[in-house]
Amino acid sequence: MANEALLEEQREETRLIIEELLDDGSDPDALYTIEHHLSCDSFDALEKAAVDAFKLGYEVTEPEELELEDGTKVMCCDILSEGALNAELIDAQVEQLIDLAAKYNVDYDGWGTYFEDPDAEDEDEGDDDDLIDEEDNGTRH
Repeated sequence: MANEALLEEQREETRLIIEELLDDGSDPDALYTIEHHLSCDSFDALEKAAVDAFKLGYEVTEPEELELEDGTKVMCCDILSEGALNAELIDAQVEQLIDLAAKYNVDYDGWGTYFEDPDAEDEDEGDDDDLIDEEDNGTRH
């Protein structure tokens, strides 16, 4: 089970991110790409965590090397999902990915997303009701 202090910190951060996006005018009804960030000094450990995330139904970016301010190099990747800016759904994903990261001794470095302009033209003028899954509880399997 995930570290409760880390989970609480992430819950607060999730609500802050959502509040700031909406305060800035981001579209509350948009479908958002949520990018969960993982990092580790071991490529093998990161790769195992990424494979497990993929098996859970997440999209995974290619691992890349990143140099930190102190010169240390780490491997990192993003674990992607799409959904509404719903704090409870994001919390469920965060908990699932923190548990997964702990299994492989990988760092969970939070999540982020992008501003969605409510006035932007839709790429697909189809029915948005198809994008909402009423049974989605955030946990991937």
